[in-house]
Amino acid sequence: MPPRRLLLRPLLTVAALAVVGLAPVLTSAQSPAAGGVDQAGMDRSVKPGDDFFAFANGTWARKTEIPPDRASWGSNNELADLTDKRVADLIQAAGAAPGAGKAAEGRKAADYYAAYMDEAGIEAKGLTPLKAELARIAAIDGPKALSAYLGSTVRVDVDMLNNSNFNSTPNLLGLWIAADLDQPTRYAPFVVQGGLSLPNRDYYLQDSARMKDIRAKFQAHAAKVLTLAGVKDAQAKAASILALETAIARAHAPTVDIEDPVKGNNHWRRADFAAKAPGLDWTTFLAAAGLPASQQSFVIWTPSAIVGEAALVRSQPLETWKALLAFHLIDRWSNLLPKAFVDERFDFYGRTLSGTSQMLPRWKRAVASTNGALGEAVGKLYAAKYFPPADKAAVQQMVTNIKAAFDRRIDALAWMAPATKREAHAKVDALIVGVGYPDKWRDYSRLVISPKDALGNAHRAELFDSKIKIGWLAKPVDRREWVMTPQTVNAVNLPVLNALNFPAAELQPPHFDPKAPSAANYGSVGAIIGHEISHSFDNNGAEFDSKGRMRDWWTKADFAHFDASGKALARQYDAYCPFPDLCVRGEQTLSENIADLAGLSAAYDAWKTSLGGKPAPQVDGMSGDQQFFVAFAQAWRSKSREPALRQQILTNGHAPSALRAQTVRNLDPWYAAFAVAPGQKLYLDPKARVRVW
Repeated sequence: MPPRRLLLRPLLTVAALAVVGLAPVLTSAQSPAAGGVDQAGMDRSVKPGDDFFAFANGTWARKTEIPPDRASWGSNNELADLTDKRVADLIQAAGAAPGAGKAAEGRKAADYYAAYMDEAGIEAKGLTPLKAELARIAAIDGPKALSAYLGSTVRVDVDMLNNSNFNSTPNLLGLWIAADLDQPTRYAPFVVQGGLSLPNRDYYLQDSARMKDIRAKFQAHAAKVLTLAGVKDAQAKAASILALETAIARAHAPTVDIEDPVKGNNHWRRADFAAKAPGLDWTTFLAAAGLPASQQSFVIWTPSAIVGEAALVRSQPLETWKALLAFHLIDRWSNLLPKAFVDERFDFYGRTLSGTSQMLPRWKRAVASTNGALGEAVGKLYAAKYFPPADKAAVQQMVTNIKAAFDRRIDALAWMAPATKREAHAKVDALIVGVGYPDKWRDYSRLVISPKDALGNAHRAELFDSKIKIGWLAKPVDRREWVMTPQTVNAVNLPVLNALNFPAAELQPPHFDPKAPSAANYGSVGAIIGHEISHSFDNNGAEFDSKGRMRDWWTKADFAHFDASGKALARQYDAYCPFPDLCVRGEQTLSENIADLAGLSAAYDAWKTSLGGKPAPQVDGMSGDQQFFVAFAQAWRSKSREPALRQQILTNGHAPSALRAQTVRNLDPWYAAFAVAPGQKLYLDPKARVRVW
């Protein structure tokens, strides 16, 4: 069996919004274009068969720049900017509404936002909000107390599922609650490696001059943070912090292993922890993490890392651990501390790691934090105003059409055995597709929010969310549970639940516009819908049956054919080298590349069927097929600064966006639509075109 991918993979991540090179993109002052093909943004001097991304986006690219406060920028960022402006207005309006009681969710969101924006109040408090926690760290007097503290910092973090490498949690170990891969009707706690400040193990272990420079700057950053906090011997402690994180990184599994559910699906009983991973007091740790004593079964996603990190708890000096914990505490909450801490955090994580020259304005950071704390409360306001029932119905019809296209494509697979086809059809039939917003909204009545306590609000919201998810362990699995908020510009597939989320903010122009030609809607949001459905049949989703169980439902011959197609697609992406010293990792990005290809193919078939045998109308001299494919490429308008693009290639499961737009080279209709001929750079011989589903 080939490597499998993550349990949950969103369509995009921030780092995924990247393009090879540094061609300019739209500025934040411009709002996203209405649906339909952007003729003015195309560059018709470029042959479609040489660079389809440039053909669809070249003029647009030349006229614009990455905003100084961004590491990456593109059409999805523009859409997110528009959504943030709308959300900020909704939050402030909720706070100003007459009769808004203290318990009202809208008022809580407004109070949270106001506290975040209260820079003068935050400045006046200094480090006071962290003093009690810093005192707890200082009082750690041995392995048991250290284990208790490490456990108390664990949070159930669904955002880890959206993080492609599962490394950048400041807690020693990460935790999420999800359906058990072997018994998907019950929830299980998943334990994964953590403890690093830098994006992944490569940043600690690679010997390149660039990585050495980043490590030196990270050590300087740690020293500066500790100095700002008044910690003595900051320089020496910073050196010990880097040394300890390097030891943790050596224990970490590489990204390609982390993205393999077969390797990650390791069940331990509670009693196994002490025997298999000595060094950490696991009884104390698990109790401090809030996991019920009745919970006996755990999924250990990175067992070698858990073993190695547990051993470090015992072998490394206690004072080094205390220095690391104090630094992690201050560093992770820096954005809610005085300006000196905010600036220092941005200088390292923004300028050094991402190449960003300017910080996001505070109101945008406040929106992001409010969304994280009270996401569904804000999402309820957003969906009510910006996602009308007619739009939801139109998208649901597209989903129905694309699912039907998958069924037809499964029937047409000459290489697939009837038994395998039956299982594939069952997956399509059982798929739950959430459009716009959840059926049930979260109740925030027990979350305490104060307009004068920014850090306390964030901390209480984090605990509130974590306790809710730990509470899932006592309940049956809810396949309709959402993991994204309606105001999120993204989409996601949940293979174990056999479910999809398409948030309302993703379903607006330029991705979806009910007034746009159907060719453009199917080429953009239709391909996104197809992409997420396809994750149920990529090299990850193919491991799960219609009920979400991880089991082999393929014949050997069928899987051999599927495996060969995946390997061919991986080789195609291995050949893309954005930098002379760094190429895309085809195996690492395979899940997303399969989903792009299968999703685009299914969206094309669904669109053609939706025409009812009638020809698609021409628009501005473009045929329907041309509109479809250009809309797809324009949906991937994006680029990133070099440090961010390098980080993406090293850590992310998504290929750079410009390369995702070149997916078209595997579809026969694209060749006919643009008269692509041998000798052009993207031309593939028909036998070399990858066909997965």
